[in-house]
Amino acid sequence: MTAQPVETLDALLTRLVRDIPDFPTPGVVFKDISPLLADHAGFSAVVDALAAPGRDPDGACVVDKVAGIEARGFILAAPVALALGAGFVPIRKAGKLPAATYQESYALEYGEATIEVHQDAISAGDRVLIVDDVLATGGTVAAATALVERCGGTVCGVSVLIELDFLAGSGKLGDLPLLSLLHV
Repeated sequence: MTAQPVETLDALLTRLVRDIPDFPTPGVVFKDISPLLADHAGFSAVVDALAAPGRDPDGACVVDKVAGIEARGFILAAPVALALGAGFVPIRKAGKLPAATYQESYALEYGEATIEVHQDAISAGDRVLIVDDVLATGGTVAAATALVERCGGTVCGVSVLIELDFLAGSGKLGDLPLLSLLHV
């Protein structure tokens, strides 16, 4: 029996992340991750890859929490937290969390948005990995970083599934370690 070649992560992502032109508005090419999420092998490979910045060279977990940014970031961050044996912290749009929160606003292309986190979700000294689906202009991740720091935590790195290189969002992250699985 001949062994099947192992598909690389790049090949998996190219095959399982589809482009939807003109969604949600004309001129936008939406990166649909639904086929990736429906593929066990692909989803597992992505979760393992996104978790890598939360491990030391020997594979031991080096973070206390994994923060996921609403909404598709939740889908990725929760299994990353499980894979690492760390806690999961949701970072949500304003008005969605029931207890006392910290809020952070940031600029969008046409306006402003606000995200928030429970004040008690991250303890002083917690090491946090931020996970999201897409890094575009960097505003959302920069705001999430500020929220983690307001709670007393330290962001150890950022993992994203897709980075839109033409928007140069990584420039807003300073020297924060960034892992992007797919560059567009």
